[in-house]
Amino acid sequence: MKQKLFTKNFTLLVLGQASSLFGNYILRLALSMYVLETTGSAAVFAGILSAAAIPSILLAPFGGILADRANRRNIMVALDALTGLAVLCTAVILPGSHALVVIGGLLVVLSVFGAFETPTVQACIPQMLVGDNIIRGNAVVNQIASISYLTAPLLGGILYAAFGLKPVMFASVVCFFITASFEWFIKLGYRPGDAQGNMLCMIRNDFIGSIRFLMKEQPDIMKVLLLAALSRFFVMGIAMVGIPFLVRTILGLDAKFYGGAESALAVATILGSLAAGLFTGKLKIGKLFIVLSAIGICIIPAGIVFLFPADAVIRYTVSVAAFCGMQAAISIFSIFAVSMIQQKTPDHLLGKVMAYTSAITMCAQPFGQMIYGFLFDGCREAVYLVLILTGIAVGLIGVGSAGFFRRMEEKQDWGWKMD
Repeated sequence: MKQKLFTKNFTLLVLGQASSLFGNYILRLALSMYVLETTGSAAVFAGILSAAAIPSILLAPFGGILADRANRRNIMVALDALTGLAVLCTAVILPGSHALVVIGGLLVVLSVFGAFETPTVQACIPQMLVGDNIIRGNAVVNQIASISYLTAPLLGGILYAAFGLKPVMFASVVCFFITASFEWFIKLGYRPGDAQGNMLCMIRNDFIGSIRFLMKEQPDIMKVLLLAALSRFFVMGIAMVGIPFLVRTILGLDAKFYGGAESALAVATILGSLAAGLFTGKLKIGKLFIVLSAIGICIIPAGIVFLFPADAVIRYTVSVAAFCGMQAAISIFSIFAVSMIQQKTPDHLLGKVMAYTSAITMCAQPFGQMIYGFLFDGCREAVYLVLILTGIAVGLIGVGSAGFFRRMEEKQDWGWKMD
């Protein structure tokens, strides 16, 4: 009998994620506005954000160990409840003479909680769903994240402009407690892991076991993970650095055009997630290299348009359309890549492997942003070189991965249909 996608557990998870992500986005927007108004410096907030991201990267493997050693439902409930309490305490303290220190501390705390929650949520999906529905489930979660990203900044901005920082923080607290309430009713099987020796010995054994699994037992998973991270390196460099640089500095367009580009990318992510769900059972593993190549192919027109004399609005339109194609393609590839990793990983290692996936991807993004910042800054008069060469590089990576994906398809041991 075919399992339905929206089981009770998965529906509760999706509702919780919608509430949690919405709360996160409105909170971060309000905090950024407050810091910018207080200091007048975007660099200050960028520095706070960068520093706060470090715990997520360093602690992600420990979050994976916890996700495999404890009840995942209880972890999610506890973390969302603690997040709500942390934001509530911060709202009570603000404003004060040390407001920036308090906000920085809150962001660090949220980063620590995220290091434990992200692998736990990702490990829950294959525990709730099977076969093709794992891909569809990841696509739904991705859609929820994109819709929240699209709507939350608008509503959060309206709330902040009308009421200020504290009411927005209180609204996010409500969101986190609602999430914990939804998660409380999730029912997941739980088998305690083998505990041999003291805690340090257990952590060491878990690390060694998971690394051995990735490097020796299932090296294909590691290759998929690295391909996903590499594609993110290029895409995030283009999206996070290239788009604002092109719109504001090169084309000289105002902020509404930048806002329009960001909204278009969010819509493209949603459409890519929908497409991933529709392709489930139809897109063969051996053809995934085409999706990876498409990411690079979509970038090239954004560079070509700068080779010819054209109006700024025309260049903007072509570039945004190209970046939307890139965003849709990376969304499809990422959903399939994560689903492949989840299906190939045994339950007792899921948390740790998803933690490595999260940590490696998070490392790739800031490196991409930093490198592309230097590239775009150094090629102000020839931005087409950065865009075209990036497109060609990603396209070649996709073509070069064709043999790898075909060999994976020939193994015929993946959970979803091959045709």
